[in-house]
Amino acid sequence: MNKKEVNELKRRYTKDGCSVSQIAGCYVDSTKDKILTFDEPFLSLPEEEFFKYLEIIKKCLSGTVGNNLLTLDFPTEIVMQKDSFHQALQALRDSALKDENILNAVYDRIIETYDYPSNYLILFFYDAYDVPMKTTDDIGLGDSEDVYNYLICAICPVNLDKPTLSYHKDENKIAPKDREWVVSVPDSAFLFPAFTDRAADIHHVLVYTKNVKEPHREFWENGLACPGKYTAKQKQTAFNNIIENRVGENNDNLDDIKVNVQENINSLIERDEEINKGNPDQEDFIIPDEKMKEVLTDSGVSEDRSDKIVEDYKEFFSDDKPLAEDLIDSRIMKDHELREEKNELKEQVHELQEKLKNAGVSEENDDTDVDLYVKIRPDMADSIDTSFVNGVRCLVIPIEDMKHATINGEVTEL
Repeated sequence: MNKKEVNELKRRYTKDGCSVSQIAGCYVDSTKDKILTFDEPFLSLPEEEFFKYLEIIKKCLSGTVGNNLLTLDFPTEIVMQKDSFHQALQALRDSALKDENILNAVYDRIIETYDYPSNYLILFFYDAYDVPMKTTDDIGLGDSEDVYNYLICAICPVNLDKPTLSYHKDENKIAPKDREWVVSVPDSAFLFPAFTDRAADIHHVLVYTKNVKEPHREFWENGLACPGKYTAKQKQTAFNNIIENRVGENNDNLDDIKVNVQENINSLIERDEEINKGNPDQEDFIIPDEKMKEVLTDSGVSEDRSDKIVEDYKEFFSDDKPLAEDLIDSRIMKDHELREEKNELKEQVHELQEKLKNAGVSEENDDTDVDLYVKIRPDMADSIDTSFVNGVRCLVIPIEDMKHATINGEVTEL
């Protein structure tokens, strides 16, 4: 699914536009036991509950396509296989969440394959979307072209709220508030079947992950039975690690090489956008392997190391090549900018110190054994002497002809 298809569904999740008709849920504790199950008409929920659940639905389709949202493929044998989880999801959709036996079987599969150490809530929503007809330039015609029946499943952590004090009216005192189990936003979710080309696509499922660094890939592969994919963040991290491993973490040029790689990839993206400017059929840009080697060598990587990096790159991403934009790491560029600003600031401080030194305002002295520094007009240097005052040896500077002096940076009248 692309961003446009996701947004078409998201726009409907409002009080007036929502057509979700049924909700079902299962609360699971840390030992994987079902604490409670429920199902009821969605539109008849109390208003406060309705909006809370609506926020959960919206969250299931939030984030970036390719990072938080990934489209996974169901293998053909899974689609055709009887008694598969895919078949159970289809039956659950056909029943509009009203078959308790199928619901429990689906809950059991999720509980068995979803790895989470604490309590969580499994929520299912059923919706039937009358897909309006549109012209080729996306102008709506109003009439329904098809009905897209689908499920959204959200898996939400349930945690104890923070300990706090509260007013206890019955006892008329301030005391610790009883902590309650609170449902959080979804950690994972999926939409089945996918909404591809504005129609139901039973061969794909859209999955959502809140944590793009460590998604629940174990559920994608063992629960949904779909080959897993890497998020854009994981691809970005893997690409940087491949470069670090081959260039060497202790290489003094590593930071410069990583910055150069980022800049060169960004230049390729800009060039591709310029070439395809105005092209509605522009495809996502993936850097060819031979072009990747050119990026590396232009960034300061030696020929032999570039070859090894490209080999590692091809092997790691053999089944799922990253988009060029997935390799752009804003953190690297931000760190580079901060280093540049810091170096520029150091240079400015150095220039200022030189100017102050040349102006006679400050003087550089590397003699750490000197206890006292005195700066005085050259014509008065011979008048400085030492003498005992009240039994203490002191430095004596005649000030008879002086009107002002600077002491610790402040001008003082004499």
